[in-house]
Amino acid sequence: MSEFDEHGPLSALAEPTERDVEATLRPSRMSEFVGQPRVREQLELVLRSAQMRGQPPDHVLLSGPPGLGKTSLSMIIAAELGAAVRITSGPALERAGDLAAMLSNLVEGDVLFIDEIHRIARPAEEMLYLAMEDFRVDVVVGKGPGATSIPLEIAPFTLVGATTRSGSLTGPLRDRFGFTGHMEFYSPAELEQVLHRSASILGIDLPGDGAAEIAGRSRGTPRIANRLLRRVRDYAEVRAGGVISTEVARAALAVYDVDDLGLDRLDRAVLNALVKSFHGGPVGVTTLAVAVGEEPTTVEEVCEPFLVRAGLLARTPRGRVATAAAWYHMGLTPPPEAPGEAPATGYGR
Repeated sequence: MSEFDEHGPLSALAEPTERDVEATLRPSRMSEFVGQPRVREQLELVLRSAQMRGQPPDHVLLSGPPGLGKTSLSMIIAAELGAAVRITSGPALERAGDLAAMLSNLVEGDVLFIDEIHRIARPAEEMLYLAMEDFRVDVVVGKGPGATSIPLEIAPFTLVGATTRSGSLTGPLRDRFGFTGHMEFYSPAELEQVLHRSASILGIDLPGDGAAEIAGRSRGTPRIANRLLRRVRDYAEVRAGGVISTEVARAALAVYDVDDLGLDRLDRAVLNALVKSFHGGPVGVTTLAVAVGEEPTTVEEVCEPFLVRAGLLARTPRGRVATAAAWYHMGLTPPPEAPGEAPATGYGR
């Protein structure tokens, strides 16, 4: 069992216990949504033109790392259309019958949101093809040679799919989406806007300098920013009279092992193993994961995206390599062959 918590303060995965809080902070209209200006503008055009024609908009695929607002945008799409939203996930749709039951209960104009759509089972995916194109499903009655397929008309609807792995979608499924939007990581300035909005909703006293400190360590991800805000609030209420200044934010984040680059204990353990145990690499991800007592998928999906984006780790054909910035961040002098030149100065700073 790992000593590291993959649902810790810097995980972009949502914990079940925090979903109620996330729902409270979630924007309800496009005008309230912070960031993603390109996707927002494109979606507004798609939605408004569909409303002018009196038709459901094209099916929408939202891709990008976790925690950037894909679920929020799906809710906003339904709200802007004045439609109900039905929510499910790819792993929950194991059988075609599961999907058929959900589709048959849709009302005209409804929005069906499928999170992690890349994980949908193949039989359900194949049923989805007809549903997306022709608004019908073929229900198989009976078994064996006597089985018959009965077409069932369903109400016109809009499918919104969310995925963190767009490359894992099959071509036939991807091609059936009329609009695809890729969610980008947030800038520190955008995260500050997110934090001030959340602080206002939660009744937190958050001066600008405190917001900037939290935003700079939030890995470009609103979900992480909101989670750190709540942890810093806890610290401020107990030890600092409830006010989150720069000094209070720094002290609180130190308690939760979040450093000035936004790295947590697991990130630093990966870098530490890479530079000290493997002399900077290259090393395979499986070997690196064993060195830190983690699963390879955790290292690949939880740690690596940010380490690569922050310029601390490079993926090469021979394996993972620590950059010069990683050596400097660990307080060590990089060897001449280490890629990169300057030490890291913080994401977005």
